[in-house]
Amino acid sequence: MASESSFDVVSKVDRQEVDNALNQASKEIAQRYDFKNVGASVAWSGDKIVMIANSEERVLAVLDVLQTKLIKRGISLKALDTGEGTPKASGKEYRLEAVLKEGLDSETAKKIGKLIRDEGPKGVKSQITGDEVRVSAKSRDDLQEVIALLKGADLDAALQFTNYR
Repeated sequence: MASESSFDVVSKVDRQEVDNALNQASKEIAQRYDFKNVGASVAWSGDKIVMIANSEERVLAVLDVLQTKLIKRGISLKALDTGEGTPKASGKEYRLEAVLKEGLDSETAKKIGKLIRDEGPKGVKSQITGDEVRVSAKSRDDLQEVIALLKGADLDAALQFTNYR
């Protein structure tokens, strides 16, 4: 008898890697000449990442440095949500807050299920459980096709494939 093979589609971020990227970005901002005397900084504020500088352009430059460090650490930028992406004036400084998106929301999970049903191989089943999607099939080749399909899809989440059995 052929047994079922499966894997989970999740959206998780390694907080330690994000913390390392944040520390690297903070060091670079402290050392770079173009950030001298502009009050530029990036740091955790609870669960949010707060970027501060004295002008809109500088805050966006701080965001660019942070994004570069996240990419080097292997963290998808889809996991970083900056809202509308425009810095807000707060007194004499500008602030930009970013939140890490973790877990699949129900809308994204439904999109994944529909994509697998419509474009995936026959005999592949998907099941939404909380903030993850379990995909199962009799053939491992079919599961590999589904992974390739999901990697090529334009979904608004940083997808990872875990518990491959």
